[in-house]
Amino acid sequence: MNDRLRRLMKAGFETPATPSGLGPASIAAMLRPALVLTLLMTALTGVAYPLFVTGIARVVAPEAAAGSLERNGGTVVGSRLIGQAFASDRYFHGRPSAAGANGYDAAASSGSNLGPTSAKLIERVRADVEALRGAGAGGPVPADAVTASASGLDPHVSPDTARLQVDRVARARNLDPARIRELVERSVEEPALGVFGEPRVNVLLLNRALDRLS
Repeated sequence: MNDRLRRLMKAGFETPATPSGLGPASIAAMLRPALVLTLLMTALTGVAYPLFVTGIARVVAPEAAAGSLERNGGTVVGSRLIGQAFASDRYFHGRPSAAGANGYDAAASSGSNLGPTSAKLIERVRADVEALRGAGAGGPVPADAVTASASGLDPHVSPDTARLQVDRVARARNLDPARIRELVERSVEEPALGVFGEPRVNVLLLNRALDRLS
């Protein structure tokens, strides 16, 4: 092997020299703009923009910006946007909820993640149907009466699910079912602009109206 070949092989295996100008000071100079931009965008999109939007909302729609809260006198009893559990026969019940251990836990919003072939889901739905039948519900059972929403916090039920509970509520309150049925019909919210969404009943608002009726 001649000297020229040895020199070429040696050059091929040598580690290239570090380019000039890439010392610690140069690296810091390159990182500084990236860090400054990250902090700037965090302040703009994570602090300034949310405060700006919240400020506008409090002026334009102060009630909605505060959470659409419902108050009984000076006491907050719930939100029109977040469902809650009603267990008494004197009240209309919302949908089943898989949010948290006992349902309707706003800190653990989730669905059950059970598929339509899940034995656990089938057993739970069957038990809920039997409970409705035991409470005097007749006729077809609407799907939303025995299935949880994706969030577990749906504040609404379908009008049919509300109607299904009229007789139970009327018996518990010793009221004429016709009065309760009329209250349900007045509580039905139509689709937005007539096309967006489905007719629905806000359970919290219906129960508050029910207390005023009694």
